[in-house]
Amino acid sequence: MTIDQARRAAPTLEAVAAAAGVSRSTVSRVVNGGAQVKPDVVASVNAAIESLGYIPNRAARSLARRRSMAIALVVPEETTRFFGDPYFAEIVRGITTALDDSEYVLVLQLASASGPSANSIRYLLGGNVDGALVVSHHSSDTSLTRLGASLPVVFNGRPLAPTDPPSYFVDVDNAAGAEAATDHLISLGRRRIAIIAGPEDMPPGIDRTTGWRRALQRASLTTDLIVHGDFSQAGGATAMRQLLAADPSIDGVFAASDLMASGAMSVLRDRGIGIPHEVAVVGFDDSRAATSGSIQLTTVHQPSALAGETMAKMLIALLRGEQVEHERILPTRLVVRDSA
Repeated sequence: MTIDQARRAAPTLEAVAAAAGVSRSTVSRVVNGGAQVKPDVVASVNAAIESLGYIPNRAARSLARRRSMAIALVVPEETTRFFGDPYFAEIVRGITTALDDSEYVLVLQLASASGPSANSIRYLLGGNVDGALVVSHHSSDTSLTRLGASLPVVFNGRPLAPTDPPSYFVDVDNAAGAEAATDHLISLGRRRIAIIAGPEDMPPGIDRTTGWRRALQRASLTTDLIVHGDFSQAGGATAMRQLLAADPSIDGVFAASDLMASGAMSVLRDRGIGIPHEVAVVGFDDSRAATSGSIQLTTVHQPSALAGETMAKMLIALLRGEQVEHERILPTRLVVRDSA
């Protein structure tokens, strides 16, 4: 069947009205979510829609509402990182779960860590999307925080600096999660506890370092065993080599992501250093990377899919004109496995 034949064969609004025994305007009100339609009539129209396989004309409805019915997912990261990090997969899974129950489609915008290009910003502000979800935001990119003044935007993770108007964001308690991870290592008798920290220009990197340092200071332990990584497996391996060169007596490592923990453990294994009896390792995320290796990783669970779903629902509520709290902080919990 050609496209033209498919269009001719597609059921119309009038066909749905005839099947449901109601007027065309009633079907239109049901399809567009209008009020003042009795529940039994709504049920009849929906049954007719399902039976006939009717698909509403999104373009016409968008024009009538002056909306694109599209939401941008903006990720200021390189393509290899986005598709290689299971954290992003969980975030997207949560977002699509929320959008499945809406009329919005998702548009992916990948960018470098320095932020979207001028063309991307023009696209976002050109009426092509109704709002944006921003994941993995770096403080060096101010264009995305400014975007919120012109377009409804919800961030994954708190912005580093206050914005005007205040930003909407969903985050986890990164500091508390890192503190719990470090407390666990201390409870195991570890005293030379290093951190493979996240980037210094990202809130999760800063907050997880804060939690690690807070736990060590409370136990009167040193806080100078720190190397920053980039949340990648390769970055974790490089950082572990640097830490061992600086202090071979390290007996515990908190890595600010599971991928960095995986990279660290690969270096420890290659050097014949036993995990966990010589060096205990704790990660952060509780992603697939935590259970895919030969040693099951003790890690901090963060509800990544729930964060994505919460972000999308918050943005949809904003687009509907509803009152929305500016921030949602989700809890974390420690998951103990073999590495610590």
